[in-house]
Amino acid sequence: MRHFEDIWEQRNRFAVLAISAALVLGIALFDWLTKPYWSLGFLYLFPIMLTAGFLPRWSIVLFAALCAGLSEAFSSLDPSEAWFRLAFVSLALVGCGLFVGELVNNRRLNLEAQERLRILVETSPAAIVTINDRGLIELANRAAADLIAPRDGHLIGHPIAAYLPELHHALRPEEGPQFRTSMQCRGHRDNGESFMADVWFSTYKDSTRPKLAAIIGEITEPQPGNGTNYLESPQRAQLNDRESDVLRFLVQGLSNKEIAVRMDVSESTVKNILQHLFAKSGVRTRSQLVRVALENYRDLL
Repeated sequence: MRHFEDIWEQRNRFAVLAISAALVLGIALFDWLTKPYWSLGFLYLFPIMLTAGFLPRWSIVLFAALCAGLSEAFSSLDPSEAWFRLAFVSLALVGCGLFVGELVNNRRLNLEAQERLRILVETSPAAIVTINDRGLIELANRAAADLIAPRDGHLIGHPIAAYLPELHHALRPEEGPQFRTSMQCRGHRDNGESFMADVWFSTYKDSTRPKLAAIIGEITEPQPGNGTNYLESPQRAQLNDRESDVLRFLVQGLSNKEIAVRMDVSESTVKNILQHLFAKSGVRTRSQLVRVALENYRDLL
């Protein structure tokens, strides 16, 4: 479903600017032909509002001043008050253009932030969900779906209270300071199984609506007689500085190439460090390693 504000999408820039120029010419021509019967200067508001989403501030001011000049040039009002009217019309048109421009820019920034958050959630190997003010899951990645195992394979739109009731209570609609914390709670999968979860979450606001983002890690309870798998061992292996850095970047969802750039090393070096981490933790996949990091190396993250 398309919205009115989609007019100001970047792909429409040329078309909107062309339409605005045509509107200005059309209004000016019609205003000239109908002189002295009507004054149509107020119609210049529409092309100014259309172009405000694409032009810088100084261009909006010049364009509004031009439209004010055209409005006064074809006006049939008293010429002795022309400069007075011109000043007020210019002020009104400039104010309208700048206001619309700020609204459009704020919307773009909001959409960009939402897109960055979506990419972060979807690419992270850790289980991440975001929850809106109604307690419904807005974003959830593959790791979260694997952990909670919903019957239809999708978490978006489902109430978080069905899976992690304590996390639902953490989202408070009333005004209050934003906060971040961690907790352990009992979670429920869609198949009826329950599990213990470590949850790291923080609250934030999208416009005026409170929301919550959370990283969820399943706590693996030790089981006797299953070898030396690190997930089942009460002791954790010691990590050197490079291993700690790689583990930290891995939890952030960075790829091997991105980690190599951050650490100023080769990508093969990062792969070797990951192999050492796999060996020390007794796991085989990146998602398992992230779970180990969240459960046992929280102080390093």
